[in-house]
Amino acid sequence: MYEIVETQVLAPTVHRMVLRAPEIARKHRAGNFIVLRIHEKGERIPLTVADKDVEAGTITLVFQAVGRTTTELGELKAGDRLLDLAGPMGEPTHIDRFPGVVVCVGGGIGVAPVHPIACALKAAGNRVVSIIGARSKEILIMEEEMRRTSDELLVATDDGSYGHHGFVTDVLRDVIEREGKQNVSLVVAIGPVPMMRACCKVTEPYGVSTVVSLNPIMVDATGMCGACRVTVGGETRFACVDGPEFDGHQVDFDELTQRLRAYLDDERRAMQVWNERHGSHSCHG
Repeated sequence: MYEIVETQVLAPTVHRMVLRAPEIARKHRAGNFIVLRIHEKGERIPLTVADKDVEAGTITLVFQAVGRTTTELGELKAGDRLLDLAGPMGEPTHIDRFPGVVVCVGGGIGVAPVHPIACALKAAGNRVVSIIGARSKEILIMEEEMRRTSDELLVATDDGSYGHHGFVTDVLRDVIEREGKQNVSLVVAIGPVPMMRACCKVTEPYGVSTVVSLNPIMVDATGMCGACRVTVGGETRFACVDGPEFDGHQVDFDELTQRLRAYLDDERRAMQVWNERHGSHSCHG
C-alpha cells in the first residue's frame, strides 16, 4: 500500500497529494503517468505526475474532483493509504535542446502535467516561455512552480481577473508573432480538449511543431483493452502505450471528444449514488 504524505487544496475541487512511492519517483520521466486504485472495490484511474522528489521517495499528484473516484480521493488525508499504484506508464516526453524558444501551455488542471515537462526542457538548456490559464484567478494553479522553471511566465484568465483578459491561445499567438515562427521550435499544450485543439489551430498556420497530451478513457493502461484508442494521422493509436503525447496537428479531435462523452450518464449516476450515501446533494460533474 502507498502512504499519503501530504494533501493540500489548491483551488475549489483541485487537490494536491504527495505519495510515498520511491521506485516510481526514481524511474519517472516527464510525460509519464501512473494508475491508482484507492481500495479493492475502486476503479483504476490514470493521473499525471506533477512533480517528484527522488531523495524523499515521493511523487506529487494534482487532480480535480470531477467524478466519484476523484471526489473520494480528494477526501483522503495524510496518513491514509492507497491500495494500488502502477507506473511510471506511457512514453516520456521527447526532451532535447531545441534552437530558439520552446513554449509550454497549460490550461486549467493541465498546468500540473505541463510542469514536469517545462522542468525537463529547462534542465536540457532550453529557453522556456510558459503560458498558463484558467477561468479566473481563484482557480489558477501552480503559478509559482511554473514561474521558477520558466524563463518567462505569462498568465491568462477568461474573466480578466488576473493577467491577460482572454484565452491562452491569444497569448500563444502573441508569443509566436513576437518571437517569429522560425524561432519557436516547439509548443507543448496540455489542458481541456477544446483548449488543446484551439492551440493547434493557432500553431498550424505558422508550421510550429505542437505536442498535446491526450486523456481518453483508459482501463488497463497496458495496451490490452483498446479503450484509450485515438486516431492520429489517420491511424489508430493507444494513448496508454503510444502516448499520451501526440502530434497535435494529426489528432482527430472530433473523435476524441465524442469518445470522452461515452460514459457521461454512467458517471452522473455513480456520482449521484456517492452523494446519496454521503449525505451530499452537490454534484461535481
